[in-house]
Amino acid sequence: MAKVSKKIAVIGGGWAGCAAAVTLTQNGHQVSLFESAKTLGGRARGVGINGLTVDNGQHILLGAYQQSLKLMKTVGVDLNAAFLRLPLQMIYPEHEDGMHFIAPRLPAPLHMLVALWRTKGLRREDKLALARFSSAARWMGWTLNTDCTVTELLQRFDQTDRLCRLMWNPLCIAALNTPAGQASAQVFLNVLRDSLGASRAASDMLLPRLNLSALFPQKAVEFLQLHGADVACSSAIKAIKKDGASQWIIQSAQQKEQAFDGIVIATDASNAQRLLSDAGTGMTLPPLTYEAITSCYLQYAPGVSLPRPMYALLDDPSQQQWGQYVFDRGQLHDDQGGLFAVVISSPEEHQQDHQSLASAIARQLADSFQRPELASPLWHQIITEKRATFSCTPALQRPSNSTGIPGLTLAGDYTQGDYPATLEGAISSGIHAATEVINSLRQ
Repeated sequence: MAKVSKKIAVIGGGWAGCAAAVTLTQNGHQVSLFESAKTLGGRARGVGINGLTVDNGQHILLGAYQQSLKLMKTVGVDLNAAFLRLPLQMIYPEHEDGMHFIAPRLPAPLHMLVALWRTKGLRREDKLALARFSSAARWMGWTLNTDCTVTELLQRFDQTDRLCRLMWNPLCIAALNTPAGQASAQVFLNVLRDSLGASRAASDMLLPRLNLSALFPQKAVEFLQLHGADVACSSAIKAIKKDGASQWIIQSAQQKEQAFDGIVIATDASNAQRLLSDAGTGMTLPPLTYEAITSCYLQYAPGVSLPRPMYALLDDPSQQQWGQYVFDRGQLHDDQGGLFAVVISSPEEHQQDHQSLASAIARQLADSFQRPELASPLWHQIITEKRATFSCTPALQRPSNSTGIPGLTLAGDYTQGDYPATLEGAISSGIHAATEVINSLRQ
């Protein structure tokens, strides 16, 4: 039986919305993508500062992000050119009391065993604790009977204070953007299962060589338009409503109405709730709390660089050391020599003005690398996404992609899934939401 092409709207042009629109288009449907902002990308997009295009937040992808990588390839992204692929690593500046952990390019799990044996900066008891945790997690199938916090999980397996400080806590922040004392241990184990517990390539760290808009959303638009889809930016949707048994009406902020067979709501959770309520669905989404991410961009002379593209940093808010990771963007982007990006996830930093925060970060880099010139950047820029991710807490209730209403689904990194609020979580949700709306329209 030939497929029947349906007219489907996707509301929201973030990564989840773009993924849903591409998936629907691949399946032969007539797609209209609506985005209220001037550009696509949502909370992961390129922004312009001082003549450069940077990101509203520095991201790392993993080799385990198969849905993301597959969809990027589908829309025409050259993965080899788009990423710098590094083996799994946690490396601190050599002048800090940190560690040097880097996985060799050997088959799994040998790569982890050799990495652990070669690791500098960990004591014997730290290495034994790490090996014990890894073995126990594999034996458990990376699954907990009852969710708890990451800190409680680490205590359960007698992880040392030093190992928690140098490896587990920074990994938790990087993966879940939620402090270990509040973060879901099960979701953390899901990420470890698909990276540390999978093939060697799955644990690779992928550093984007393109700004986040160019990495996927812009290519998605080109793909959609090439296949006859409509893409409308600066097009806020005021309301949706059911019209008869099978039609949906979308009303834009300009009072324009359009009819569709189905809708994927790919906005943030609060706007999704507004649209669901206005449509009289009676659905109530579980409440979420949010975590911020701040990126501090520091520009030095073009010849200034770090020995490696990225480092972990010893953060200590009590000493005004806020940075947790630093990226040398000059090693990732040809036009950004001397530009460093420092990622900050500590809630305390919001109490500081931008000038004080940037000065503190610059001093932290100068001390960490023992390079006094890093204390005096040419300019700085602070970018904060106040609702960058949801707080990924234990046993958190997250809504399904399916609303139970034919022709209406939800997409977003906050929906049900194994992953926290990551690019992979967003893209996976978009694909699932598209599949759900297609299946519901066949019934």
